[in-house]
Amino acid sequence: MPFFATIVDTAVLQSQISSLPAFESKRAEGDWLVSKPKTHSAVYRTANASEIVLSNGLIARTFRLGPNAATVGLVNLTTGESLLRAVGPEASVTIGGKEWSIGGLVGQPDRAFLLAPWIDKLASDPNAFRFTGFEVGKPRERMPWKRVRHAPEAAWPPPGVGLTLWFAGPVDGVKVGVHYEMADGMPSYSKWLTVENGSKAPIRLDSFSSEILSTVEAESMVDDSQEWQRPNMTVLTDYSFGGMAATNSNRTVYWQPEPEYGTQVNYSLKTPCKLVVKPPLGPAADISPGGSLSSFTSFVLLHDSTEKERRGLALRKMYRTYAPWSLENPIMLHLTSTDPKVVHQAIDQAAECGFEMIVISFWSGLDMEDITPANIAKIKAFREYANSKGIELGGYSLLASRKIDDKNDVIDPKTMKPDTAAIFGSSPCLGSKWGIEYFEKIKRFVEETGFNLLEHDGSYPGDVCASTEHPGHRGLDDSQWNQYQSISALYRWCREKGVFLNVPDSYFFAGSNKTGMGYRESNWSLPREQQHIHARQNLFDGTWEKTPSMGWMMVPMVEYQGGGPAATIEPLHEHLMDYELHLANNFGYGAQACYRGPRLYDAPETKAAVIKWVNWFKKHRDILESDVIHVRRADGRRLDAVLHVNPSLSEKAMLVVYNPSDHEMEDEFDVPLYYSGLTDKVRVVEHDGKSSEVHLDRGHNVKIHVKVAPKTCSWLAFSK
Repeated sequence: MPFFATIVDTAVLQSQISSLPAFESKRAEGDWLVSKPKTHSAVYRTANASEIVLSNGLIARTFRLGPNAATVGLVNLTTGESLLRAVGPEASVTIGGKEWSIGGLVGQPDRAFLLAPWIDKLASDPNAFRFTGFEVGKPRERMPWKRVRHAPEAAWPPPGVGLTLWFAGPVDGVKVGVHYEMADGMPSYSKWLTVENGSKAPIRLDSFSSEILSTVEAESMVDDSQEWQRPNMTVLTDYSFGGMAATNSNRTVYWQPEPEYGTQVNYSLKTPCKLVVKPPLGPAADISPGGSLSSFTSFVLLHDSTEKERRGLALRKMYRTYAPWSLENPIMLHLTSTDPKVVHQAIDQAAECGFEMIVISFWSGLDMEDITPANIAKIKAFREYANSKGIELGGYSLLASRKIDDKNDVIDPKTMKPDTAAIFGSSPCLGSKWGIEYFEKIKRFVEETGFNLLEHDGSYPGDVCASTEHPGHRGLDDSQWNQYQSISALYRWCREKGVFLNVPDSYFFAGSNKTGMGYRESNWSLPREQQHIHARQNLFDGTWEKTPSMGWMMVPMVEYQGGGPAATIEPLHEHLMDYELHLANNFGYGAQACYRGPRLYDAPETKAAVIKWVNWFKKHRDILESDVIHVRRADGRRLDAVLHVNPSLSEKAMLVVYNPSDHEMEDEFDVPLYYSGLTDKVRVVEHDGKSSEVHLDRGHNVKIHVKVAPKTCSWLAFSK
């Protein structure tokens, strides 16, 4: 247990430190992206009686605990690279208008590097919160997760270790916990703060910075630059909104100049080499006596390479570790009707073809805000019938990209009017009366109908609101924080209930299952032949940072945004080759699409084709949903290809090759099998069942000659 005092109890601290295992600064054996490292996460002691180390054999973060607590080392053990060049506070909080450092040491003579003898001479900032003790534990369950679908590699919470550093004063009665967690088997950690109010009066947390790191600069530029390189690390948070790509929605991570670093090469002292993680506004949250507030959580990944594929593999593993529900990947029909005859036919067809989920889509007539008994009963009956056939059923609701009225929409702080404040043009404030009632209606609708899925469009993109009349926030400063709490609470509730979440935004760490793979909606109005090339380009590009299960695609069986008959598949049997190629495109990448229309088949041959591709996908599902290695992007002129790899499976790799032309094509591919874990001799099974043995070269590659029929794909499976 922590010892809370203005100054740490030395005897208690030394007893805690001495009970820890000794740290050995050596890297874990093997490649963590291919095999599981033998080491595990723990908190260690060093030869210095005032230091502890948080490490998992892949990275190590070292803390000096006296005369105050501060990070004095951050090392990637795989490469030996040190990422820290200077000491700073562990965090900061602004309370009642004044900013306070949390821990930290001062007095470093040169911030370009940190010498060991200097650390002993560093002093505590007299105005900072003082270290009072630490706790070692296990990773928390950030949210309950009801598992109702297959999700491989899904340990929750992830195995590892937790470390909390506690600080007290100088604000009377206020304690701050700086929490770290490190998962086994990957070079990353997560971090968050708690602020506890032990005083007799409320306090207002105006703002906070949960991570402050003076990192080694990625480049030394004498002149100023328009495009600075960043240190070789990815930092994400669960306070993320406003874009389907993590980099676009990541509004909490700031790479700032550090002017006090006076010996940097840049003459303007503008090198962005200081990492600060903080909310863009607020929270401006009041903490009552005896109450506490937790910050959002940041996730820090230290890369051991600058190579694009390896960086992407590392990021995808971080998602699988910290948001494992994103591995749930049901095959779904996007149903465009609420007519009972159409709905029942669609459910029957989905069950016959092996589909797993139906989304009652936009423009279908579904209104999830209608909680009248008649509407609830109608939709509940659909869900019950679907479940009786082994099909999950849910529906679509639009939130933010719509106008309600001047009273309930977000208010622009510059004009104090609606219509100019919203990212999507118009948007309700989630803290308005309408917003509060909306969330109550959606939860009630999902609960009373028993919906298995919520497709939540126009999700909260981070709008601020200057209204002082909305009941869900006080004013501008707390508007963003409070609106996010509303939507993230809904998503956590869905995760706890096992309700699948399609959300066109980067809410994975907040509980979302899936977002768009990345495409331009109007491209689904292009002629069918062009759609296929675009689709495989979108899949190729989208899987650099997403696992196949994290992104949805689109198949416009009926007209979507235009394009007429040339853009759509209906009548399905008349365009069966295009229908099959859509199935092959998505299943071959391990991704799911919104097959948008009123039915899955219209003739026996159509039904047979859908069943064929669904059965093929399910037979090879584990490898197809595994990591993507990017072999050749679609250009419409040559064969294009993608490789799936998973060293933990018996079927360790699968190469899927597409022919975009109307004639047979053949080519030779260098297939990179390093990340499959295969070495030396490899068994290859072709799509027609032919089997052979090949030998890998020293780079774990093998040359494969492939011949593919027109407008289709071929595949080869690799195993020992």
